[in-house]
Amino acid sequence: MSQPFTSQSNFIKTVTITGDLILLNLSFMATYFMYHDCIWDDNFTTFLPLVNLCYVCCLSVFKVQLHKRIINMERIVSRLFTSVTAFIILFIFSMQLMHVYTPNKFIFIYYPILLTLIISWRISMRYIVKMYRRKGRNSITAVIVGSKSNMVELYNTMTNDPAYGFRINGIFDDDETLKNFPKGAVYLGKVADVIPYLEKSHVNSLFCCLPSAREAEILPIINFCENNMVHFFSVPNVRSYLRRKMKLELMGDTPVMYIRNEPLQQIGNKILKRSFDFIVSSIFLCTLYPFIYIIVGAIIKLTSPGPVYFKQDRSGEEGKVFKCIKFRSMKVNSASDELQATKNDPRKTKFGEFIRHTNIDELPQFINVWKGEMSIVGPRPHMLKHTEEYRKLINKYMVRHLCKPGITGWAQVTGYRGETKELNQMEGRVRKDIWYIENWSFILDLRIIFMTVFNAIRGDKKAY
Repeated sequence: MSQPFTSQSNFIKTVTITGDLILLNLSFMATYFMYHDCIWDDNFTTFLPLVNLCYVCCLSVFKVQLHKRIINMERIVSRLFTSVTAFIILFIFSMQLMHVYTPNKFIFIYYPILLTLIISWRISMRYIVKMYRRKGRNSITAVIVGSKSNMVELYNTMTNDPAYGFRINGIFDDDETLKNFPKGAVYLGKVADVIPYLEKSHVNSLFCCLPSAREAEILPIINFCENNMVHFFSVPNVRSYLRRKMKLELMGDTPVMYIRNEPLQQIGNKILKRSFDFIVSSIFLCTLYPFIYIIVGAIIKLTSPGPVYFKQDRSGEEGKVFKCIKFRSMKVNSASDELQATKNDPRKTKFGEFIRHTNIDELPQFINVWKGEMSIVGPRPHMLKHTEEYRKLINKYMVRHLCKPGITGWAQVTGYRGETKELNQMEGRVRKDIWYIENWSFILDLRIIFMTVFNAIRGDKKAY
């Protein structure tokens, strides 16, 4: 079922949409008056109704979600990015139908201004809603059925953080002692007392963790909830051995729980990520890279005998082996496929030290990206020798191979770059890589790219 809704939630949505429309119109008018002399001769009021109509159409598809009680900030921002992008596309298409040319200059100014303002507004509203709920407002009543360990944890989460907006009336369980619940938890009766209680009391939500063997008791409760506008939530008892986020899908009519959410398994996300990789790598390889190659390649040739490129077998997506390309930063040596580069590695050339410190040595990997062997953002590819070693030493190490390796990654911009002297350093890197796979979004990729560029300009002490 959908998340519980209240009249106050409706008010939150109304305020949010009103704020969206105000920012939509203000940003449009500001951009219009900055560039109207070179864009349209007509009065802006001709286009203002169309702007609002297009945005409202997109809002009807990408609905406001920040009033929901269980939603993370990244999901809100990601959905907003999609919504505003769809609005811009719809607006341009509508203008084309009206035979009105929409200059790129206007769109390139209006789009980022609108996106920034709307995201800032929605994030501010989300914090206001959470503060409002912490004061006991916009709350809904709920009851709990069952006393498994996961239900105790859920109870503690709801009562310790009022920002969720749940007010727990009490617990139904056949064990009236509620020995695992904290003091203050209210016992409402046995499981058989649930429906009589619901008939007499106003309850918005019911959280049930009874085992499937008690189907005969669960189904009447579900039916009552469905027929009396009580939101029913089934809480599977897997938290005791799987303390992680899980995803439920239907295989036919059978519910199946995935232990790992992989956004990049969705075809839309795959297309988005690959399109971005292909466009950016194509532009870079056709513009800046030829000049970089001539300059860097010439210096490499002049300062050290050997090839310009260093190519090495690395572990890619699904464990497939590919040739990772880098500018050669070391003297030609026989240990390159076995030993990591260290801080004072005697194999490095003076110029090699510079290009490693500035990340220039990684730029040829845009060729790997263009070919589809790598992505701009993803877990860094490891040497085959290290893959074989670490898969035996680190639990879930091979999970990082469920997506394409990247030129940069979440681990690299959050402190896990460079040589891994201790096993716990590689374990930390693997945890970061798995987190990236489970929490991927296009916004996250852009954030990692920005952090990588910033670190390169600032100078990364671990870049050796």
